[in-house]
Amino acid sequence: MVSIFEKMKIVQCDITKVDVDVIVNASNKSLLGGGGVDGAIHRAAGPDLLEECKTLWGCETGEAKITKGYNLKARYIIHTAGPIYNKNKGYEAGQLMNCYRRSMELATQYGLISIAFPAISCGVYGYPIQEASRIALYTVYHYIKWDEVIKDVRFVLFSDNDFLIYAAALEDLKELEGV
Repeated sequence: MVSIFEKMKIVQCDITKVDVDVIVNASNKSLLGGGGVDGAIHRAAGPDLLEECKTLWGCETGEAKITKGYNLKARYIIHTAGPIYNKNKGYEAGQLMNCYRRSMELATQYGLISIAFPAISCGVYGYPIQEASRIALYTVYHYIKWDEVIKDVRFVLFSDNDFLIYAAALEDLKELEGV
C-alpha cells in the first residue's frame, strides 16, 4: 500500500509544462487571465481557454471551476480564486483551505488521478508563503487520506526559495503526523 506522503511531491519547475491530468490555476475571480501563474497558464493554454472561461461567469473566492487544458500537457485546468491576504477579516485561511479542498473535490469528481498545484495566493495576493504552504499541505494531506481516486499530488514551485519553504513544510507535516 502506498503511503499518503508518497502521493505528495514538491517539485520545482514551470507548472504549464507538468504532465498531469489537471493543473490548478491560481486565478482571479473573473477567470479571464491576469499576471503570475494565471497569465502563464492562459498564455500556454492558448486563446480557447479564455473563450471557455468567459462562459463560466467568474468564480468566488475559495471556490473552483474546471476547463479543458487546451495546449497544455494537462487535460484539464481547475481555476480557483484565492484570497487576498488581510482583506477578509481573518477568513483568509479558511478561504485558502477551500481553494485546495474544492480543487481536490473537482479532480475526484472527474476521476483525475494526478493534480499539480501552484502556491495559491502567494504572488500579488500577498499571502505569506510559510503560512500558505502549511495550509496547502495540511488540507491536501487530510483530503487524500480518505480519497481513493487521486494518486499523485504535486506542489509545483517556480523559485528556489518557494521550493525550499514547501519542502520544509512537508517535513514538518511528516513529523507532526509521526512519519
